[in-house]
Amino acid sequence: MTSSQTLKDKVAIVTGASSGIGEATALKLAGAGMKTALLARREERIAKLANSIKEQGGEAVAIKTDMGSEEEITAAVEKVLSSWGQVDVLVNNAGVMYLGPIDGASTAEWKKMVEVNLLGLMYATHKVLPSMIEKRSGHIINVSSVSGRVTSNRSAVYSATKFGVGAFSEGLRQEVFKNNIRVTIVEPGAVLTELSDHVTHSESREKLKSWVAGMEALSSDDIANSILYAVSQPTNVSVNEILIRPTEQSI
Repeated sequence: MTSSQTLKDKVAIVTGASSGIGEATALKLAGAGMKTALLARREERIAKLANSIKEQGGEAVAIKTDMGSEEEITAAVEKVLSSWGQVDVLVNNAGVMYLGPIDGASTAEWKKMVEVNLLGLMYATHKVLPSMIEKRSGHIINVSSVSGRVTSNRSAVYSATKFGVGAFSEGLRQEVFKNNIRVTIVEPGAVLTELSDHVTHSESREKLKSWVAGMEALSSDDIANSILYAVSQPTNVSVNEILIRPTEQSI
């Protein structure tokens, strides 16, 4: 019987690590013995998280990074490779969500979603791939959403970015499986995070919050546990897709 692989002393990059799913995932991976690089814009938060991991006996580094900037992503990945020599797991979790009608929408918000949700994920993947291919080992986790499967009249552009994550993930998987690199897309439903707080269209924000409050939503830990499950599998097992919803969620 093939046993789960050990994660001790392997290296993980987690984007969007300042809160929510990213923070919870970083803690889970660090708890499993991984060295964790924490990437996010909010420097104070990731510094505090890195210190917390170190206090628990782990190894972590906080790198302030705008996940819509190719230059900053490149610099962050290079710093990790320079410090630790490898990247075994990349968790592309950073994301922003702006909801509302297309008519009258802020195109600046559209641009931000494309830059962070899709291009940032692609840039980070592009930067870690050469080292993974060289050592014929690695795992890329792309955090998408149920909105990457279904859409609504208030989430057209957000859903477009998440549908793009799905297409990119499957195309990537078909390219890199021959290099023994695994690709997993995680598609959460309703999760209690800060994501909805940043929706600027007030009616859409309140509808979303009311919808989430009407069920027993998932926690960030629920998603982090699913990511830990995927990366802990034996190397011959590739968990390609995790669709995870609250039991009470219908769509």
